[in-house]
Amino acid sequence: MLATFRTTHYRFELQALDDLHMPAYQGSTFRGGFGHSLKQLVCFKADWRACTPCARHNDCPYGYIFETTAPQEGPAMHHLHEIPSPFVIEAPSEQQRVYAAGELLGFDLVLVGQADTYLPYLIMAFQDLGRAGVGQPRGRYALRRVLAHHPWRGAEELKYDGADMVLGGNGVGVGWNDVAARAASLPADTLTLRFHTPTRVKYQQTYVVQPAFHVLMRALLRRISSLALFHCGEAWAGDIHALLAAAETIETGQSTLHWVDWERFSGRQRQRMTLGGFVGEIRFHGNLAPFRELLTLGTLVHVGKAAVFGHGRYDIVGA
Repeated sequence: MLATFRTTHYRFELQALDDLHMPAYQGSTFRGGFGHSLKQLVCFKADWRACTPCARHNDCPYGYIFETTAPQEGPAMHHLHEIPSPFVIEAPSEQQRVYAAGELLGFDLVLVGQADTYLPYLIMAFQDLGRAGVGQPRGRYALRRVLAHHPWRGAEELKYDGADMVLGGNGVGVGWNDVAARAASLPADTLTLRFHTPTRVKYQQTYVVQPAFHVLMRALLRRISSLALFHCGEAWAGDIHALLAAAETIETGQSTLHWVDWERFSGRQRQRMTLGGFVGEIRFHGNLAPFRELLTLGTLVHVGKAAVFGHGRYDIVGA
């Protein structure tokens, strides 16, 4: 149980002002521009580009969202090199690639834990990104609306109407009770996972194509326990060794998983990066009851590397 774990989900509705040429996985374009715009917006230094790592660390909206650091009172955690960022961008994948001026497009932004308190900064950053332009060649967009929505109940709250931010509300976040209730509705003996975007899961230093169930659970536990600790203020209290031992008894059934290669250009590293991963469906059989809550959380925050781009997105078929 992770009583304080909470996600909030926002739908950003955009309108193209120029023709937009987007990549197959749009989350990478929005994420790269978003980081640049947020840093320029909030950095107090004149040479904000050179403020790396962020001088204010978690006290700066950019530092917290993109370069989260371990708290000083937790020296045992300083060995961690990859603290996950508390957001995920879920954007259309391999669908429409060109948007004519005037057309509508959008993406969802998932925030974890206290990252939700920075929503006004994030809205302004995406406004600025629209003025600067995205894609190759760059095209501008206007941010028309931002809606908070519950991914399972359908409830919505308006947060930005195209001119002003709407304060208050925020009653549509997903808390532990929502997760537990949805997990309890899943079958306990057979589950099928459908991976929509390239999923990059490493086991024994190698990216896998056909992951055993315990390999997926290790990746989920790493991600969710870190998100809970650094962004929700709660350490994972379960017996991880016992859970992983139980995961090793789960059998793999039919699988259509296959590897897809994909590249993006990293403005920070000034080079092209290969971010391929597996997509498709895989079925598991066994005593899955102890894993249903973790699997349900994973549908909200994704699994594996490059989740902030939208990679590792999956759902549970029939859920």
